[in-house]
Amino acid sequence: MALSVPLGAVIVSIAIHSLWGGNPVAVKFSLIAFPPLTTAFLRFAIGIACIALWARWRGIGLLPEKGEWCSLWIAALLFAVQIASMNIGFHHTSGAMGSVLIATNPLFAVMFAHFLVAGDRMTPAKALGLLIAMAGTSLALLEDADVAALDLGAAGNWIVLSSAVMLGFRLSLSARFVRRIEPIKVAMWQMVLSLPLFGAGAFWLEEIAWDRVGAGPIAGLLFQGVVIAGVGFSVSYHLMKLYTPSVMMSFNFVSPAAGVLFSAWLLGDRIGALLLAGMALVATGLYLVARQPRIAS
Repeated sequence: MALSVPLGAVIVSIAIHSLWGGNPVAVKFSLIAFPPLTTAFLRFAIGIACIALWARWRGIGLLPEKGEWCSLWIAALLFAVQIASMNIGFHHTSGAMGSVLIATNPLFAVMFAHFLVAGDRMTPAKALGLLIAMAGTSLALLEDADVAALDLGAAGNWIVLSSAVMLGFRLSLSARFVRRIEPIKVAMWQMVLSLPLFGAGAFWLEEIAWDRVGAGPIAGLLFQGVVIAGVGFSVSYHLMKLYTPSVMMSFNFVSPAAGVLFSAWLLGDRIGALLLAGMALVATGLYLVARQPRIAS
């Protein structure tokens, strides 16, 4: 059977999620100077500007209709809690463990999508593909991980895991919203409505380490804001409107493997046999999931 998701969409998804793999590294860089909520505020302020410019260039109206506000507020509140918990969790755990745990979000997304999105049901092939991809991700991340240091009892690890559960739920719910709301609106307004929450939390609870502000933290913020929040969210929501969300979200498994490559490039980590074997398993799992059908328009 041929892939039911067109090759172009597959390539774009892999490219976006490969760049998304750099997000944990970028967050770690920004946290050197900017605390978690401050990082979120600055990241999405940049993201809002990027999406607004994109929408203006494409002639897409961003003002919500009267019946869309309730859905956008729900999306924004979930978004704020999930992003805040992710950044706080990353701050209190290792990069390797954070990547392993946040990478579990497609498993939760597929489970939630089964109940929330019409026509997006769990199938044996999809379940097998997800398990194979998850095994490949874990194998790749173990290449340079200190297994003895992966302490599941650490508070930061549980925070990141809870963020992964919320991310899976949020993406599945957003996939339902974009059936009737322009995807760019969903991407834009969840940031706009959550920005005051990030700003208030940053103002009252955090303090920027101005003596540590430099090229690394600023580059981390720009990557998160322009590449991830601006381009990544917009493209992902558009693809979820066209195809079953669990299929498109399954490409999240590319992200941690790409994160290992970013670490090798930026930090000089070694790439060995486990990483290569893990990537082969990820590719196999993604192929099985991507054979699922397109949603009827």
